Amino acid sequence: MKMLRSKKALSPVVASIILIAVTVAVSIAVAAWMGALTFTFTATEQITYTSFAWATPGNTTVGSCAFTIKNTGGTDLSIAQVQVDSKAVTPASKVYNPTGPLWPSLPKGNSVTINITQTFQRGTTYNFMVVTSKGNQFGPYVQTTP
Repeated sequence: MKMLRSKKALSPVVASIILIAVTVAVSIAVAAWMGALTFTFTATEQITYTSFAWATPGNTTVGSCAFTIKNTGGTDLSIAQVQVDSKAVTPASKVYNPTGPLWPSLPKGNSVTINITQTFQRGTTYNFMVVTSKGNQFGPYVQTTP
């Protein structure tokens, strides 16, 4: 069989350099994509309930409660609403700024105590829920009055 010497092709060195360049370009693109995915997942809201206390109970009712939440997520959050048994409640006192928003902003890693004043029946179980301005719901946090 006769070899055709008039046909030209890439040398093995040039072909290897092109393959390495394509591999590096694809790996950089994949690394950038994975990095963007990581930043999206770490910027999530998360709340942890750290403590809860009922006020001194009366004969048949309890007048208030206080619970502490901690922002354990990767981003700051704003509390939009606190609910007791799926009903929105107002705080007993504004936590940070009396002239500011009803509920506080909560920077990541920080905690806040929420005081709620209303009539709670003794021996009854209540479901507490915190809703953020992004619409994320954290709870129910279930507590039974003493």
